[in-house]
Amino acid sequence: MTRAAEKQPTLCHVLHTLHVGGAEILAAEYARRSRPEFRVVFACLDDLGQLGAKLRDEGFTVEVLGRRPGFDLRCARRLAKFLNEHDVDLVHAHQYGPFVYSSLSRLFRFGTRVLFLEHGRDYPDYPRPKRKWANRVLLRRNDRVVAVGECVRQALVDNEGLRASRIEVVYNGVDLRRYDPGRSARAAVRAELGVAPDQTLIMQVARLNRLKDHGTALRALKRLIARHPQAKLVLVGDGEERPAIERLIDTLELAPFVTLAGTRNDVPRLLQGADVFLLSSLTEGVALTLIEAMATGLPIVATSVGGNSEVVVDGATGFLVPPRSDAEMADRLERLAISPDQARQFGDAGSRRAAERFSDTQMHAAYRTIYGQMLDRRPRGTCSTSYSSSGGVSS
Repeated sequence: MTRAAEKQPTLCHVLHTLHVGGAEILAAEYARRSRPEFRVVFACLDDLGQLGAKLRDEGFTVEVLGRRPGFDLRCARRLAKFLNEHDVDLVHAHQYGPFVYSSLSRLFRFGTRVLFLEHGRDYPDYPRPKRKWANRVLLRRNDRVVAVGECVRQALVDNEGLRASRIEVVYNGVDLRRYDPGRSARAAVRAELGVAPDQTLIMQVARLNRLKDHGTALRALKRLIARHPQAKLVLVGDGEERPAIERLIDTLELAPFVTLAGTRNDVPRLLQGADVFLLSSLTEGVALTLIEAMATGLPIVATSVGGNSEVVVDGATGFLVPPRSDAEMADRLERLAISPDQARQFGDAGSRRAAERFSDTQMHAAYRTIYGQMLDRRPRGTCSTSYSSSGGVSS
């Protein structure tokens, strides 16, 4: 009998922090879904975050390792100690930094198997020769690498020097039951947000940081209201860029047209009040918020970066525009604001696409298979675990 069969295996998710964000929300969902099969713990390199505190309240062990600025080998030692204390069988490292420290923990703890999941890429993203060399040493034969989309997979090949054959693609998914394409709460949500029935409510759900480029969204709104003064923008999320965003709102004289809603726990309900969903990012993996908007039946205007084109079908479920192009963004927002029939068609098509291709049931099944294979529960070649860009399961 193998060690994994003798006891409930322990899975450790390693992240930078557990602030509210796409990667962090997914990690929490993986943990909750894995609970019947695994004992799950978390290690944060930097700090706890609001979601980390919530997971502690739910009974999960969440350790903050207190990584120091720069390269901190002692952080890898502390991680190894934590993994030993909790007898961890498998590490699920979310993004590149956690992968590096999870791999380095093997200097102090033999045999740790690491699943490296890349959620997205920084901006600008470019090849780094030293990292390419280091990755050849860090990635071991029994480790696995997963990307959330084809664009992320290609970036790992081009910029991290990983072999394409090592990288699987598992698309992000959401619990579709939480989203209502009929938008039955629409009137109530709009009343709560102070939005009149004849106003066009544009909503963006994204952490307030530089990669989401809220400045372009605000400049697009400024152009839009010159032609369509009924528009209003609601920004859901919080983060370090909030003071700069507030200053820009004042500079552009947009205070009557913008609501900063902060971090919300009722996003599925909030989305029902919107007419259009906006995402102005400079880089993305496969954004959960785009999938959530489609599941709610909303037409989308998003930048043509990263995996956005793998989610949004330009001209069918929404419009894709170049990053930092507030003029084109405003134009597409206006087209949807003045064309309710087209907006409805895009929303209906998006809802169908979300149901067909971005279900959390598919996503969690893929990760359960990978976990099992890494723990030697099933031979490597017995089950497919990645999704093709067409949305089907591929071997």
